[in-house]
Order: sequence, then structure tokens, then C-alpha cells
Amino acid sequence: MSKKFEFFEQVELNFDKASKYLTTPNDILEQIKATNAIVAFNFPLKKDDGSVEVVQAWRAQHSYHRSPCKGGIRFAEIANRDEVEALAALMSYKCALVDVPFGGAKGAVKINTKNYSDSEIERLTRRLTFELYNRRFIGPGIDVPAPDYGSGAREMAWIADTFRSLSNDINASGCVTGKPVTQGGIRGRTEATGRGVALGLRELCNSQVYMDQAGLQLGLAGKEIAVQGFGNVGYHSALYLSEMGAKIIAISEYEGIIEDPDGLDIAALAAYRRENKTFEGFSGGKFSHDSAKVLSLKCDILVPAALEAQITIENCDDVQAKIIGEAANGPVTFEASESLYNRGIIIVPDIYLNAGGVTVSYFEWIKNLQHIRFGRIENRYDQKNYKNIVNMLHEITNKPINEEVVKRFATMGDEENLVASGLEDTMIKAFLDIYSVCEANEFEIDLRTGAFICAIKKIALCYEESGIFP
Repeated sequence: MSKKFEFFEQVELNFDKASKYLTTPNDILEQIKATNAIVAFNFPLKKDDGSVEVVQAWRAQHSYHRSPCKGGIRFAEIANRDEVEALAALMSYKCALVDVPFGGAKGAVKINTKNYSDSEIERLTRRLTFELYNRRFIGPGIDVPAPDYGSGAREMAWIADTFRSLSNDINASGCVTGKPVTQGGIRGRTEATGRGVALGLRELCNSQVYMDQAGLQLGLAGKEIAVQGFGNVGYHSALYLSEMGAKIIAISEYEGIIEDPDGLDIAALAAYRRENKTFEGFSGGKFSHDSAKVLSLKCDILVPAALEAQITIENCDDVQAKIIGEAANGPVTFEASESLYNRGIIIVPDIYLNAGGVTVSYFEWIKNLQHIRFGRIENRYDQKNYKNIVNMLHEITNKPINEEVVKRFATMGDEENLVASGLEDTMIKAFLDIYSVCEANEFEIDLRTGAFICAIKKIALCYEESGIFP
């Protein structure tokens, strides 16, 4: 029977595998691997009925090679220290890979949010912020949390408000990202991770080398995709993939799976589930309660967008997808990855594919420190220039210009479009970096190893040039 590795061990195994292809000194490699600091604490929560409950929480700061540290806070009943350390490490490698100047961090609170009222969640979130502040584990130049499983924009707004009252810092809004736009957030953050997933898979499908390996035609259009999870990441991944021409044939959630070989209407499905809290009864597909079925469906691309360790050595032989796109963190274990790679299945790794969230979080953080909305200064100027170009084309061709074209040009410089453009550029460049490493190794290494090599090189360079290691 194979050994069961803990989540943090899984990350370290991938790190060690990539390290064999590097000439980086061992002392630097050991520093990169190590978690710099982790705090575990308990705090009281006063319930609506007057009783007091003790809540357990953690925050890990994996790397200080760049400042501040960055990583989400999840509210999950299954949370534990090992998971927090593993996710913080993945954040370090993810940020380095996509050239976002943060160290990696992660936090978790061990609760099931379904068991608490909104007022209890608010009190819990504000007290959590107080605990982190007292330990210097939060601040725009120290450690910047973000939403994760079980948390969202609402909780981030509460964190920012509490931090502001504690610190009286003019840059207080930059202590957390993923906030509502009205509270210092940025347009495009909510959909950023899912959009990044779609862009990353598009880049893979535009690579002749990898499409030949998968036995598929070039391009994303027409690819049959199954998605596990229909939360924020799963929904937006499915939505953007379908808009790019892919066919979403199945989506699973905890209550079951919905299928349609001709492709699901993602927007209609999301609207139905918001109203009914289930896929069951949706007329645009066939429903069954066997949610695990999604992992073994015959499809071109499988997108696990739920939690870690969904595909393990025990069930990886059932996978029939030709490509796995890791929208979640760590959905495929190390042993399963090795087995799948040996079968010729391509895995697009999490530290690349779901980096859209932290990329746009970086844009939000910059916006908060600059105290100005992206595009505000130049947008009106650019609009006038675009309209001048359109008018000039009209004069040269003597043909009418469609009003929709004029409108599209005139809004190209607004915040949402600038964020989307920056994200797209980031995902393209990061894929090219990984591709170059794999190409240099004659494509005899998998994409995950290539991604880790890229990330470790960039972190090592930070340490080497900082003078920490003479």
C-alpha cells in the first residue's frame, strides 16, 4: 500500500523533483522550502444566543523573499495547520511564477459558515483581524489576505474596516484584497481566477506540441470540458471557457452532477442554482446524485475547481480526460500526478492556472497604495484619441463606422478592460516561461515540474541578489 502524504509533503515532493534540474545551492533551496513563520491561535466568539464559542485559526507566512506576504483566508471545517502551510507555500511559487512581487501566505479559520448567522460571521471576522493585527500578521506592507473558500468580498470589507480603526493607516485599504469595488476593490477581481483558468487553458490548447501529445486538434474551440465545483472559480472558469468556444458537458457540486453532451448553458444554470440551491430540476441537462462521476467522465479537459486531493492514487486510473486543468489548489496528489503523466495525460498545474486571482489582487493592492482608480487620469484622453482615429478612418475610407465599434474603442481604457488586459498578458507570459523550460528539457518533464523550476529560479535570484547568502 502506498504511503499517504500530507498536503505540505505533496508540495515539497514537487519542489524536490524540480530542484534536481537546478544548480541552485542547497542552502538557498532549503530556505525557499521552509515556512518562515506560522501562528496558531484560539479566540472567543459570542454567539447570537449569548453563548461563547472558542474558534481555532492559523496564519502562515511561507516566504519573505518579497514583501508583503499574500494569501487568502478560508473558513472551512476541515482546515488544519498542514493545509495552511501547504497553501502558503503554493502561494510563494505561484506569485514568483507570474512575477507578482509578494511572498506566499495563507490563513484559515476552522468553522462551517453554514452554522453561523451573518452577524456571528461579522463578529468572528473582526475579531480575527484584531488577533492578526496584534501578532503583526496583517498590514499593507506586511501580510495581505484575500478571499478563499468560505469567505468573500463582504468579509474582506470587514477586515479592511477593522484594520483601519486599529491602525489609522492611510494605506489601510491595502491590508486586504478582494474587497467590494465601493470599498477600494477593483473591477474584474471576482472573476479573475476563473478568467485566468480559461486563458491558461487557451494557451495550452494553442500549443501544437501539447495538442499533438494529447491527440487533439489545435485550439480551445469545440473541446469537451467537465468541471468539478461551481463556486466562484468553477462558475467563471466554465463561463469564460464556453465563451471561448469550448463545450461544458458536465458540472458537479456536492449535491450531484448535471450533464449535457451538447453543452450546458452556464449563465442559465447559475441563475437556476442561485434560486433553487441545487442543479436538480434544471431542464437544460440530465441530473444525478453521483457527484464523483465527474472525475471519470470521458472528455478532453477535466477542470477540478473544488478542494485539494480530489484525484489520488486510488482513483486516478478512472480518469479519462486527456488534459487536467488544476483550477483548485492541489487537486491532484503527487503520486496521482506521476501516474497520470506516465499515461500521457497533461496536467496544467495550479501554481500557474489559478494565478489569476493573485494577479488581479496585486493590481488592487497597487490601486489602494496609489489612491487612484486605474485609467482615471488617462481614460478620457485615450477616448478622445480613439475617436479621432475612428473619424480619420471614416474620412479616408468615406465609409460609415459602426457605432458599436466606436463605443468599444472609446471604453478600452477603463479599469475593467485594463485589468483584463493585464491578466491576459500575465497568463501568456507565464505559460511561455514554463514552455521554454520544458522545451529546454526536450519536453521530457511535465508542466508542473517546469512551473516549479521557473518559480524556484525566480525566488532564488531574489535571495542571491539580496545578500542574505554571500
